[in-house]
Amino acid sequence: MTDVALSPSRPSATANPWLVAAVVVVPTFMEVLDTTIAVVALRYIAGGLSATVDDGEWVLTSYLAANAIILPITGWLSAHLGRRNYFLMSIAVFTISSALCGMAGSLGQLILFRIIQGLAGGGLQPSSQAVLLDAFPREKQGVAMTLFGLAALLAPVVGPTLGGWLTDQYQWRWVFLINVPVGLLAFAGCYALLRDPDYLTEERAELKKRPFHFDSIGLSLLVIVMVCWEVMLSKGQEWDWLSDPFWRVQTLATLFGVGLVFLIFWELRSSNPVVNFRPLRERNFSACCIIIFCAYAVLYSASTSLPGLLQSLFGYNALAAGLVMSPAGFFAVLAMPVVSRLLGRQMDARWLIGAGLLFIAASNYWMSQMNLDISPDQVIWPRAGLVVGLAIVFAPVNVAAYLYTPPLLRGAAVGLLSLLRNEGGSVGTSMAQTLQERRDQFHTLRLGESIDPFNPAVHSFLEQAQARFLQQTGDPAAAQQLAWQALENLRAQQSSALAYFDVFWLLAAVMLVLVPLVLLMKRSVAEKGAPIGGE
Repeated sequence: MTDVALSPSRPSATANPWLVAAVVVVPTFMEVLDTTIAVVALRYIAGGLSATVDDGEWVLTSYLAANAIILPITGWLSAHLGRRNYFLMSIAVFTISSALCGMAGSLGQLILFRIIQGLAGGGLQPSSQAVLLDAFPREKQGVAMTLFGLAALLAPVVGPTLGGWLTDQYQWRWVFLINVPVGLLAFAGCYALLRDPDYLTEERAELKKRPFHFDSIGLSLLVIVMVCWEVMLSKGQEWDWLSDPFWRVQTLATLFGVGLVFLIFWELRSSNPVVNFRPLRERNFSACCIIIFCAYAVLYSASTSLPGLLQSLFGYNALAAGLVMSPAGFFAVLAMPVVSRLLGRQMDARWLIGAGLLFIAASNYWMSQMNLDISPDQVIWPRAGLVVGLAIVFAPVNVAAYLYTPPLLRGAAVGLLSLLRNEGGSVGTSMAQTLQERRDQFHTLRLGESIDPFNPAVHSFLEQAQARFLQQTGDPAAAQQLAWQALENLRAQQSSALAYFDVFWLLAAVMLVLVPLVLLMKRSVAEKGAPIGGE
């Protein structure tokens, strides 16, 4: 397969690159938003469609699985259909399927429409990123990636807040219907401004002259691998992972592992692969894949854990928790232009990446040191630090990733990096849920070791609580029972809080471990007129 190339110069289109950027980041924001906006509405969706909450989780799983299948093959689709045609088709189908999701009458219909939505949405991120890299000259690649980062980074931050507000103020169907007017505007803008650059037009004409060949075996293996992976991540904790008595997780893990080995073996031997793994041979690109995967895993882990902490232990509702988390997006918007300016002045992207990783690590460690007596502003600042750190990392990673990648492999590289960014989010969400529940059990047992009537602190607490409840009830037996229940509630509260803080501590450790990886990367400065990818 000949991948979609990303030209080091501007395309032949005459559209102002800033106008192009304005219209292509909208579909990206819309698509990434849909990975998180429905999270807070799951209980309402399940109730509205007469389904259980566990069954309602398939609304998320189906979208992520479909998204993951299409992301690695966007280079192949763009090359054969034309990038502009494929981008417009993706926006149109995504918008129509969003409307159908909002009108679904049953959970089965909603899951079907979410699959279609995910398949269409998967092409939006890589296509918009490729358009931006073509629209701006090489020395402004940092600006292009900053604009893309505003959409890809702010969407998962804004998603839970917007979803909670729409659900509370209107109903859950507007979580999907809000995409319709936005999608129509995006389609109109992209239709008017986008044109394929000359090198893509020539490549497509060349492909038309060749006999058509489709890697059906590669696509089949990809579907098996990604579906097994997403279902395992989504349902693993519910099914008790490898201790699943019905062997569902074990079967999925086996199919995933075997399928992945065969997929890599087949695609590396194929002359026309539907998924091209060859960009991973380049050191910078491989390092950036690992960094962006882990960074988004940390973002989604923290974005899952923090609302859970606020709602379960602080009594916040979904909207209040979202409002505490939202200011972080404002600080990210302030940080990104600074990063863009530094990259534009030929600063080595590696140092920005390292600084951003340290920023994320410090912010997660800050959150791990919180307690149950904090005020909302004491949550806002560490959360802001986390998102600002990711804002510092995002544009430099995207510059460094493609700097040494040959142009003919750029399309495949964009698809792989987008896939790993999304899968990082899936892994982070699953990891946070699993770790929190397991550590909650651990701390419950450890705290229970010292709770007995012979412990002076326990004895004092029970005496005071029993006296207070006796004044309220006048019943000694009921007062004693209520005192023990109060102690049990306190233990459950503290063990849950410690579990959440353990999650944040682990996320900080993950980011610190990644810092030495930056030192293994090659110098990454986007200089005007410098050769690209060994040209």
